[in-house]
Amino acid sequence: MFVLDKKNFEDEVLKAEGYVFVDFWSESCEPCKALMPDVERLEEQYKGSMKFAKLDASKARRVAIKQKVLGLPTLAVFKDGEKIDELTKDDATVENIEAMIKKYA
Repeated sequence: MFVLDKKNFEDEVLKAEGYVFVDFWSESCEPCKALMPDVERLEEQYKGSMKFAKLDASKARRVAIKQKVLGLPTLAVFKDGEKIDELTKDDATVENIEAMIKKYA
């Protein structure tokens, strides 16, 4: 999974063509860490259809705020630089994440 930071987020997500899946997480977020293996498994399953990336929101707070990430975990799909779908907190279940990916894969 591609690791995003405040320096490369714009180029890798906002200027990217096509679909980019972004996992906004943080080291202090236990639900985020619990989801990570499942998200990585989904990346293996769907990696040909979109780019998968993750951003540690605690290390890039301004980026997260600018993207209106109000809670963690937040998983979003961007298309051509625009956020088109997102799951946050309790809605961020493996089933919901896979359904969201399938919509655009």
